[in-house]
Amino acid sequence: MKPFLIIQLRPEDETADNEYEAFLKHGGLKKSDTVRIRAEKAGLPAIDLSQYSGIIVGGSPFDISTPDTEKSSIQKTLEADFFHLFDLLVEQDYPFLGACSGNGLLGSYCGVPITRKYGETVSAVDVYLTEDAKDEPLLKDFPDTFKVLLGHKESCEETPPNATLLVRGDACPVQMFRVKNNLFATQFHPEGDAEGFTLRINIYKHHGYFDPDEAMDLISRVCEVETPYSQLILKRFVDRYTVPSI
Repeated sequence: MKPFLIIQLRPEDETADNEYEAFLKHGGLKKSDTVRIRAEKAGLPAIDLSQYSGIIVGGSPFDISTPDTEKSSIQKTLEADFFHLFDLLVEQDYPFLGACSGNGLLGSYCGVPITRKYGETVSAVDVYLTEDAKDEPLLKDFPDTFKVLLGHKESCEETPPNATLLVRGDACPVQMFRVKNNLFATQFHPEGDAEGFTLRINIYKHHGYFDPDEAMDLISRVCEVETPYSQLILKRFVDRYTVPSI
């Protein structure tokens, strides 16, 4: 098979490695099935899309809503690199799954404001299928309501223009959307599980996502829930878009 390109944006090795392992585990992938890029180190290299089955992008502590004067040079580089990449992906309707930061990057590219209006503390929450989700293969036979793991300071303020809203939430209306037929973005983490979120809570407890004194309580809460349907989105994305090697 052609590998999936996994693009990561987390500066910390521990969280980046854990996220990568979660993509493998819940996507049903082996390391040999992927090419991994740590884009937060030097931006995106030139990418030959014909070499890959699809692209998966994870989360990051970088916030698009941060004023430009306060953004680091690498963040500015990453945002510019992704805009160039999306020019190609959208034109080709190329398979893409962006989680959390990947969601904000695609939403921003599509012209929707990325703001802190609908931020959510680290938690497991219920989300809801929209009517348009009924015909989406990644969500086939899903219950109308299912649980996801998330935690974000910013989000799409509304559904991006010309995109299809697939999953909505109470505190954050735009939880999953599709651009054209094959580009997807989730505000929640389809690779998320209790182990990964416990690590992220400990690493990011002073990054403004929640009160640091709440860390142990948040860990207890995320360890009490399972999110199989959320993880199934990742698995179905991999299964649907895997391209055999010639």
